[in-house]
Amino acid sequence: MKLNVDNSEQLMQVAIGDSLFDKLKHQVEKDFVLANIPLQIPEKLGHAEFIALIREKVYYLMMEHFAEYLNLMYIIDIPESAFQNIEITDTVDVADQVTLLILKREYKKVWYRNRYQ
Repeated sequence: MKLNVDNSEQLMQVAIGDSLFDKLKHQVEKDFVLANIPLQIPEKLGHAEFIALIREKVYYLMMEHFAEYLNLMYIIDIPESAFQNIEITDTVDVADQVTLLILKREYKKVWYRNRYQ
């Protein structure tokens, strides 16, 4: 599976088009809980608010709790090679790029589970 998206908004459109947005929210919440990072995602949360919630949490973890941030990246299973492509400008932009990496990986998990179960 190859995702050709440039930002989180495009990825959300793909997830909504595949009817996997709710499963994606559940998977993200599940992996954050596994990393011992509480993330309460309301049931009626729209895709733009969902992206903002994750971006804010990633930014907070990067700035305040870097060890927990690294643990989250390990649990979500984002390869180290993906971080080499991140353009380092400021922390907000990096948090946005990491959010895209998280959403891509979580979407792949949901897509494969939906396709092959």
